[in-house]
Amino acid sequence: MDNPLHSALAEQISVLTGTSTITAPLQPIGGGCINHAYRLGDWFIKCNDPDLLDMFATETLALNEINQYQQVRAPQPLWHGLAAGHACLIMEYIPLQPLKGKAEEQLGQQLAALHQHKQAYFGWHCDNSLGSTLQPNQADNDWINFFINQRLEYQLRLAAEQGYGGRLQQLGERLLSALPKILAGHTPHPALLHGDLWSGNAAMTSDGQPVIFDPACYYGDREADIAMTELFGGFSRRFYQAYHEAYPLDDGAPIRFTVYNIYHVLNHLNLFGESYSQQAQNLMDSLLSRLR
Repeated sequence: MDNPLHSALAEQISVLTGTSTITAPLQPIGGGCINHAYRLGDWFIKCNDPDLLDMFATETLALNEINQYQQVRAPQPLWHGLAAGHACLIMEYIPLQPLKGKAEEQLGQQLAALHQHKQAYFGWHCDNSLGSTLQPNQADNDWINFFINQRLEYQLRLAAEQGYGGRLQQLGERLLSALPKILAGHTPHPALLHGDLWSGNAAMTSDGQPVIFDPACYYGDREADIAMTELFGGFSRRFYQAYHEAYPLDDGAPIRFTVYNIYHVLNHLNLFGESYSQQAQNLMDSLLSRLR
């Protein structure tokens, strides 16, 4: 083990688990856009720059919060910290395959059960990350205020700082002013959300057990989770049918889905660049056109 990262991780795992030092290779795993990912024996490891350690600290908290309710499986984290100059998160390695069949229905039912865990406020007990973007989570008793101030307004400000002005910001200002009207009469309870639930963050084990991962948890409108499942490919009809049968959505949900997905598209703009600007503008246009 002449790789410093390999040696540091293997030693950390050995100390924490009380087992002999792992001699298996540190195998790179592809597919992520934010972190470097590896497998080391029975462990899955994410690595990034050392100044992003807080991102892994809050992901650890989120995984633990999902798992404590035992409604839907998420990887069990072992440790986060600095190893050989890298910020790292070690969690159990779960062999996964694409979600299909009965597992899609089970995930719909399990997510509905997770969403019934309530909090007294919108937000979370700390700020965390959506991708590598800071996600503010200051407690608020008003969902509309929370979503305006800590979701859309925040992402629009980040976009402006990166030079995305003009029509995007003009539409954004109009949308922020219109949101109290668009969301009027909708009074969700603060539900525990995965927070970043697109099809790439859900899979199943070899025996068909659903697994969700890469969370950005907070307590919010459960429709925000369901909305994001429709982005970037979407989930199957079996998933949505099972969710709706277990926990039906309120009238008007499709309009709110568009509101909530603008947040994620803006975050992709801020993370990955110009290609998401037009999509964000189109979504805002579609909402504002309903008010004319």
